[in-house]
Amino acid sequence: MSFENLNLNPLILKAVAETGYTTATPIQEKAIPELIAGHDLMASAQTGTGKTAAFMLPALNRLVEPSRVSGKGPRILVLTPTRELAQQVSAAAAKYGKNLRNAKVVTILGGMPYPLQNKLLSQPVDILVATPGRLIDHLERGRIDFSRLEMLILDEADRMLDMGFIDDVEKIAFATPKTRQTVLFSATLEGGIAKLGAALMKEPRLIQIAAQTAKHENIEQRLHYVDDMHHKTRLLDHMLRDLDLKQAIVFTATKRDADMLADDLLSKGYDAAALHGDMSQRERTRTLTRLRQGGIKVLVATDVAARGIDVAGITHVINFDLPKFAEDYVHRIGRTGRAGATGIAISFASGRDAMHVKKIERFTGQQIATHVIEGLEPKFKNRPVVTHKKSYAGKGEFRNGAPPRKGTGDRFARDRGNR
Repeated sequence: MSFENLNLNPLILKAVAETGYTTATPIQEKAIPELIAGHDLMASAQTGTGKTAAFMLPALNRLVEPSRVSGKGPRILVLTPTRELAQQVSAAAAKYGKNLRNAKVVTILGGMPYPLQNKLLSQPVDILVATPGRLIDHLERGRIDFSRLEMLILDEADRMLDMGFIDDVEKIAFATPKTRQTVLFSATLEGGIAKLGAALMKEPRLIQIAAQTAKHENIEQRLHYVDDMHHKTRLLDHMLRDLDLKQAIVFTATKRDADMLADDLLSKGYDAAALHGDMSQRERTRTLTRLRQGGIKVLVATDVAARGIDVAGITHVINFDLPKFAEDYVHRIGRTGRAGATGIAISFASGRDAMHVKKIERFTGQQIATHVIEGLEPKFKNRPVVTHKKSYAGKGEFRNGAPPRKGTGDRFARDRGNR
């Protein structure tokens, strides 16, 4: 369906057209009319399906008409679980609302200086995008006026539930007018999310475009069993020299491991950087900007980057450590294969991870094909494998035909063992 058939204001349609989009995705086609009609909405859609525009376009449509309530507070409030996702939503709001007179966007995040945020909140704002923890701080200090609020949007509510933000979300919601329209997007609409919806919404419309377990048909998923940390780092070095690899995200279990592995890759000559929650907002923003501009080839990240990063150049996702939850596996691999492109998702697992691998496969409804690299075969053999010759990476097993410098991968292995 064309966006022109969705009853959006011409100024918004013009901005959408300038981005190159002409046809609405299924979630946009179903959600936008419901939201323009003023209904509360609970929606589930697979990552990468255009859900941000699905709620942001009708939110902006509200701003075309002036508010009936005087004041400086926001008319639209979007809550997100992570800083990166908040920045992505803010960027989308600015992009689609650039032709509107009253569409000022303010972003409130942890890691930003309070004086700057206080200044932003003292000025008129139309769309406020925030993470729950920092917003609660400002709310308790009386710095936010919700008297004009017309629409509350909870983006990736399931992630906020997992991260323990639901009490904050409910506290924020109860501080907003009861007349507000409430919108919830989540990977699942069951369990705690269903209870949250019942507490905050009035006769919500339900939309499920694709379950979170929907197949990533454009992403090739591979599993490599590893014997130890030295074996794992050798495999990673081999993968990162694949001639088809443009940019990659490598996921680790801890912040410390992300820093150590990024340093190790830098010492081997890769354009690598770490991204995790202990970094300041300025550092995280700078790193993501470099990634989008192509200055970083390998981003080593914790699950803070599993949602909210939309970079078309990501051709590979590598799970150096498997995610704790099977749901996070889906979001991690969804960082590649964006906007219809193809991608490769590679996961490393030890023999002790066999049951965890099965849980991921049950959740996704897909078996992950086991692969081995000739010359880097694991001692652990679990099931039939696909074998790749050393030319798989395009340059032989080692960089320039020589083994890794002594003390790089081995040092990381020793440090990891002392963690």
